[in-house]
Amino acid sequence: MDQINTESSSILLSWQKLIAPYQHPDQARSILQLITTLLGYAAFWGLMIFSLQISYWLTTIFVIISALFLVRVFIIFHDCGHGSFFKSKSVNRWVGFLLGVLTFTPSEDWWHEHAIHHATAGNLDKRGTGDVTTLTLNEYRSSSKWNRLVYRVFRHPLAMFLIGPVVVFFLRQRFPSVNAGMREKFSVLYTDLALAILFIGMSFLIGWKEFLVLQLAVMWLAAAGGIWLFYVQHQFENVYWRRNSEWDYVESAFLGASCYRLPGFLEWFSGNIGYHHIHHISPRIPNYFLKVCYLENLPLQQATTLNLRTGLKSLSLRLWDEKAGKMVGFAEVRRNTIIPDS
Repeated sequence: MDQINTESSSILLSWQKLIAPYQHPDQARSILQLITTLLGYAAFWGLMIFSLQISYWLTTIFVIISALFLVRVFIIFHDCGHGSFFKSKSVNRWVGFLLGVLTFTPSEDWWHEHAIHHATAGNLDKRGTGDVTTLTLNEYRSSSKWNRLVYRVFRHPLAMFLIGPVVVFFLRQRFPSVNAGMREKFSVLYTDLALAILFIGMSFLIGWKEFLVLQLAVMWLAAAGGIWLFYVQHQFENVYWRRNSEWDYVESAFLGASCYRLPGFLEWFSGNIGYHHIHHISPRIPNYFLKVCYLENLPLQQATTLNLRTGLKSLSLRLWDEKAGKMVGFAEVRRNTIIPDS
């Protein structure tokens, strides 16, 4: 183990030298990205409201574009949590809080859980915080019929991407996480209060029914897109999962996160977060440097690469097969085994 840790530390050190030039935010670029994103989001909100008098089909188009802008807002919020968007810690915190209100996400509480995700991604013995619930093949086989049913429902695409956004962003994030401290609890309280003010104010401006329908539609679409991005970045066939005694940070970063190559306009709206292996190697890299870092460093181009078509395969992968060292589907459960009755 000491030898493995020494080798891992050596690799990490060499990669840190490789990515060092990309780890510092460009203040002008950050401000420009923030302004253009918020202006774009506000502009399409205005177009949505205006289009209600013209055509609901036109409104639907504007809802989709607004949702894409909201995904970009969330990426900036995410960067603020890593302290990678602005040089100032306090500016990251304040901007992050305000963007968290727009994305229905309490900043400090979400950032706390997300930090745990980065520290434990791919660790089978530390699952359960900030990750997609994943059972091993043997755990599923030994589960009761009821628990298997619950897991099957949870992992079904309709549940994850239709019901999931409602559960996570509309309900779950209105309350502090289990291990939240006072700072995290207050961030939930302040976010909920700010959302109440936002809902009341916008209801007076455009009508509560109109605002409710538009806001929930935009938030639901953006949340579904965000959940999909996170899912495909950590749920693919040869993803990295290890027991704690064998888990390694460097390997979990490079092997446990995919490189999800998207069309250019989707990379823009998603803030290049598809280059997720680089983000896990160094969360200090601002979103606008992730693709540059990837293109300028050949070693970083060796990660598992997915696209819109190949990424869809991950939907059929639901369990981690420890023996085979890969994600498998439910069809694998009945092979060479007898499922217990209870």
